[in-house]
Amino acid sequence: MTTYRQTLDHPTLERQPADTAEREQFIARLETIAGRDFVLSDEVSTRRYRTGFRFGTGRALAVVRPGSLLEQWQVLKACMETDRIVITQAANTGLTGGSTPDGDDYDREIVIVSTLRMNIIQPIDDGRQVICLPGATLDQLEKTLAPMGREPHSVIGSSCIGASVFGGVCNNSGGSLIKRGPAYTEMALYARMSKAGELELVNHLGMRLGDDPDTILERLQRGDYREFDIDKSDAAASDPDYHRHVRDIEADTPARFNADPRRLHEAAGSAGRLMVFALRLDTFEQEKNPKVFYIGTNTPAELTELRRQILSDFETLPIAGEYMHRDAYDIAKQYGKDTFLTIEKLGTHRLPALWDRKNRIDDVCNRLGFLPDYVTDRVLQTLGRLFPDHLPKRMNDYRDLFEHHLLLKVGEENVARTRALLDKHFATREGEYFECSDDEGKKAFLHRFAAAGAAGRYRIIHGDEVEDIVALDVALKRNERDWLEVLPDDVNARMIHKLYYGHFFCHVMHQDYIVKKGTDCLALEHRMWALLDARGAEYPAEHNVGHLYHAKPALRAFYQKLDPCNCFNPGIGQTSKQRHWGEQDKETASTR
Repeated sequence: MTTYRQTLDHPTLERQPADTAEREQFIARLETIAGRDFVLSDEVSTRRYRTGFRFGTGRALAVVRPGSLLEQWQVLKACMETDRIVITQAANTGLTGGSTPDGDDYDREIVIVSTLRMNIIQPIDDGRQVICLPGATLDQLEKTLAPMGREPHSVIGSSCIGASVFGGVCNNSGGSLIKRGPAYTEMALYARMSKAGELELVNHLGMRLGDDPDTILERLQRGDYREFDIDKSDAAASDPDYHRHVRDIEADTPARFNADPRRLHEAAGSAGRLMVFALRLDTFEQEKNPKVFYIGTNTPAELTELRRQILSDFETLPIAGEYMHRDAYDIAKQYGKDTFLTIEKLGTHRLPALWDRKNRIDDVCNRLGFLPDYVTDRVLQTLGRLFPDHLPKRMNDYRDLFEHHLLLKVGEENVARTRALLDKHFATREGEYFECSDDEGKKAFLHRFAAAGAAGRYRIIHGDEVEDIVALDVALKRNERDWLEVLPDDVNARMIHKLYYGHFFCHVMHQDYIVKKGTDCLALEHRMWALLDARGAEYPAEHNVGHLYHAKPALRAFYQKLDPCNCFNPGIGQTSKQRHWGEQDKETASTR
């Protein structure tokens, strides 16, 4: 372990607001560090960095896109020396606004540091682990590991829209794979500000890289280390016991959720409260000859019994078990079609560039007053209608027959046992199943994950009817049997559609509510929270509190420990946006 501390020339303290000349001088300094082309400071060019994927927007003095770890460190020093807030941003694919500013009520100026240019992945130990730099994406990691017969923590889902590796770890995202739990590591290289105003670079990677920041960061960027520089550390680089934790089907608590104190450790769960430069992560052996079973029923209890029996009795857990309600199936089929086709034809690796191009086109169109909002979404929705039905016939037949759908993916060691279980189960119970061909299996899972963005598209196309979307990701208790919610009539009356889908065996459900025009969505969401509290659920399950949710006491305490000066991504979890968490202001007020 190496911790480097530097007392800054101008440590974080209350300063007078910057004037125009000082701002220009500061931006010039950023341009000297990262290059003029990689510093954005006007409202138009910074908009896509200041605006969340689904929620959140605010002002920023500048967006900086460093091309190296050393540049990133120098940008951080410049911001801390001039008492500015730093928001570190990777792919900006989160759903709760946790990587963008939120409003204008900050007491300091904000600089967004976009890390996507530093998309370096370094396999170590014959691919059994990897070192990832801040811009690495899940899709990129999956492709890097495939020739080695290895897989990352997550292999589908958020990777479809270019999500970053760091986003998963720093937000404790869970992914769809039953055995692996939340993205987690105790091995990281990160910077923080101490309460005394010292900027610290902490090396917990378990790698000997030097004693000063410049050397450490430059060597790591180049991959300038040998096998003997890498410690065989006892620190965890993935969740070590989730496969046992999820099997406890009688537990009165959820299997995994964003603020679980079990998995809050330095970078893991930090949500931007540190500036993270590198992560060391475990990889996993590729599953052999997987098979997808497509299950349909009109009785939720039938799926409950399958879940409990498989988690209790199978020696090896399934790979994935994804639930989808018929309504989510329908909305995804119509409003996620272009996403499905794009991924199927072009692959996930093309999506980040396409998404960036889409945002650029929308930026231009938004400046033209005669065009409607979301031009590209409207065009893509129209184009999608021109293509023939993209879903397999047997899936569509099950859509007509059954309200509840379960996609069960197992490795070759479980195929025969799963087939026997399903044959026995549905011999006397309501429901059916079929074994997917390879093509059907891929399309079934792709359709399930296209559902994640379908509600947003529906809102755009039907803006005259829709007030907004209330989107919740919920971790239900492991012993919960009545997992499908029943809403009170007054709540149900405000909904146009209720879309349920999720990671069924982990009991993590995504619930998207498309809400009628004229509804107070914030009040409705708070009502929903009360209903979830009464059920003993935790939320958010894997998308981070962002600026939507209150951070519970344990999570708030974790944030304050990481960032006592409140200079990294302040305000998330609806906490204070003020220096030192507003404590100095309180102390000053109390002495008056």
